[in-house]
Order: sequence, then structure tokens, then C-alpha cells
Amino acid sequence: MSSKTPYKVLCVCLGNICRSPTAEVVLRHFCDEHQLNMMIDSAGTSNYHPGKAPDERSQKHALKRGYDLSALRARQLKPQDFIEFDLILAMDYENLFNIQALSQKAHAEYGTSQIRAKIALMSEYDQTYLKQALPDPYYGGVEGFERVLDQCESSSLAWVTIFKQQFKQQIDVK
Repeated sequence: MSSKTPYKVLCVCLGNICRSPTAEVVLRHFCDEHQLNMMIDSAGTSNYHPGKAPDERSQKHALKRGYDLSALRARQLKPQDFIEFDLILAMDYENLFNIQALSQKAHAEYGTSQIRAKIALMSEYDQTYLKQALPDPYYGGVEGFERVLDQCESSSLAWVTIFKQQFKQQIDVK
């Protein structure tokens, strides 16, 4: 995207210590690789881990693939995010439902005209994991964290394709 204003994406899971920080870093990596002007962040629908670093297991598995999560800190999704972000990506259906509920609160608080965020599943366009929930690895083993990385990479590449199409259309219209 050639615009000076970056397109803003927020990745959201429950606690913002496993899936959404992984999705944030992986999506940022692929957007940067494709030279897209993007700002990627993450949050959780709960306030279980405010200010905490991502889960050590998430960090360890991500680092093996070249993704560094160490600088990230958990935060909770807030109504203001629906004004500041263009797209909010839910990691699973329960969080999608919770994001939609908070979106209604944001619409009531700020007015519909100020809300710009669209809401979708992380796997919305992913042909390998089409509309599949990104399983929470928190209570599982090694394979869960690897699955999160596999699905984040696959879904991120699918979103990059969508972003490139959207940005091309915006440029063509001008």
C-alpha cells in the first residue's frame, strides 16, 4: 500500500499471551515481506494477563521459526479499538462473538459513523484452515504451539493476498 496512513489490523484471542501475539508477529512479518504499509497489534477479550509478556512456550516455538515475541505485552480489547483499527481478526468463534458484542458497545458509545473496524476470523480466507478456529494451546503440549504457528503462517499469507487485492483496487479507483 502506498498511502502514508497504514492500514491497521488487530489480532484478538482470549488472553493475548499465545495466539494473538503470535498472529501479530507472523502477520507483520508477511506484510513487511510484501512491502504493505500495515500496523499490526494484538489484544485479548479478557483482562487475565495485562502487561504480561507472551507465554514462554509461544515465545520459544516462535523463535525457532524466526519470530520474536519478547517485546510484546498483553492488553485487553477496548471500544476505542473499533475506531482506531481497520480490521479486527478473531482467533476463534468464541472470541469472534465477544468482539462483536464489544463492537455493539462501541457503536453505542461512539456512534456508528466513527466505527471503522471490520471484524473477521483470522482463518476467513485461509484455504488450508478455512474458517477454522485457531485452537488455544495454553493447556496443551508442544503440538498445539506448532499448530498455532502453522495456522498463523497460512492465514497470514491468505490475508496478504486479500490486502494486496484491496490496496490495488483503491489505487485503481484513484
